Amino acid sequence: MSSQIIPVEPFDYVVFGGSGDLAERKLLPALYHRQIEGQFSEPTRVIGASRSPLTHEEYRKFAKDALNEHLKKGEYDEAEVEKFCARLYYVSVDARTDAGWDQLKKLLDEGKDRVRAFYLAVAPGIFGDISQKIHDHKLITKSTRIVVEKPIGRDLASALQLNDTIGRAFKEEQIFRIDHYLGKETVQNLMALRFANALYEPLWNANYIDHVQITVAESVGLEGRAGYYDTAGALRDMVQNHILQLLCLTAMEVPSSMDSEAVRDEKLKVLRALKPLNASNVEQATVRGQYRAGASGSGPVKGYLEELEGGVSNTETFVAIKAEINNWRWAGVPFYIRTGKRLTGRMSEIVITFKPIPHAIFDQAAGRIVANQLIIRLQPDEGVKQSLMIKDPGPGGMRLRNVSLDMSFAQAFNVRNPDAYERLLMDVIRSNQTLFMRRDEVEAAWKWVDPILKGWETTGQQVQGYTAGTWGPSQAIALIERDGRTWHDEI
Repeated sequence: MSSQIIPVEPFDYVVFGGSGDLAERKLLPALYHRQIEGQFSEPTRVIGASRSPLTHEEYRKFAKDALNEHLKKGEYDEAEVEKFCARLYYVSVDARTDAGWDQLKKLLDEGKDRVRAFYLAVAPGIFGDISQKIHDHKLITKSTRIVVEKPIGRDLASALQLNDTIGRAFKEEQIFRIDHYLGKETVQNLMALRFANALYEPLWNANYIDHVQITVAESVGLEGRAGYYDTAGALRDMVQNHILQLLCLTAMEVPSSMDSEAVRDEKLKVLRALKPLNASNVEQATVRGQYRAGASGSGPVKGYLEELEGGVSNTETFVAIKAEINNWRWAGVPFYIRTGKRLTGRMSEIVITFKPIPHAIFDQAAGRIVANQLIIRLQPDEGVKQSLMIKDPGPGGMRLRNVSLDMSFAQAFNVRNPDAYERLLMDVIRSNQTLFMRRDEVEAAWKWVDPILKGWETTGQQVQGYTAGTWGPSQAIALIERDGRTWHDEI
């Protein structure tokens, strides 16, 4: 089975931070794959922009090396790489001065009628400067979009300021706040499961669902991000954006259509319905953790403070939260969310646990009846798994067994699973904002997260140590088990 590829109209993609890590690892490989799949119309260009003084040819060499390093085996095609590099250009610009902007304008003026997208793969501190320069140098056309990477602020006040700054140069419909988690195939299949099947939606409420778990686990540590991470922590880095977006897609009401505004309206309602967490209840509903030395992968690893190279830090590398949604559909259904670094493995999933059957007609010899679960796996192996109770085959009476109907996307469709950035980059060109965050979504998320941060500060809630390579501090286990439930820890 193969999917139909619909080409997009010709475009110029300007990547600020074009010689940086994100461009090297994700953006250039993603655009290369879209070329191979035949999604580009000609003429299409990719323009790298940063302070580094590179020529067009030097940038093409950088891109070729990036593709050679980051493409999977068999994906590097010499002819396609040459074709891709031929569409690459480079301009050296300074975000805070006028240096290089005239050269960028001259290059872009060659394609005035094309879709024009500016991707800010740079530090958030210069989002506003670049936006203003784009505006001042008259680079905005009626077909211009701007793509903004997270984090959108570090609290509500800074998010409001950043949104105001970008909003002075661009209209809201031109701003694409990207969260790559929303580009994953399984995230979109969550909506297909709910809204394209008669099976699940009638059961998708407090009458039938016992609880929901959302886990985003990483096995890596700081990986060179110590400066940023120690000022952010797991709550800001993962919960405020990735995890709350997953929660919204899981919990939202049925939108009137797949129109981007209809979908985002329903996500916003979920964020606004979240039960507030503050100094009065934050210690009961949240756990903060920080990894210590342990073992991960194939050997020993340092603790967080050692990776910081000394000092004292109360920054959380792990957070678990019991969240509740105060609306009719979800009243009384807890949403347990957790994320952390240096955990047992790399895994992101949503687990929907249904309520037990009201009455068992089988005797004890049949075995224990386990509640049904729907497991939506985002990584590492994207897929959907539904657990069911069935009879164990063979004679000898009724013996029950819990089995899974398991669908791996890679196996079921026998096609390459595109990286999330591939879909999102093309959605920008198509001006489809369904999988991007609207301004009021970002601000509603901060309105829920800010009181948690202030609550931790007010109560002096400390991080709990956990050994690297485990599932986090024991307090996180207690958070869910005191409610008679347990974390789904299957890798």
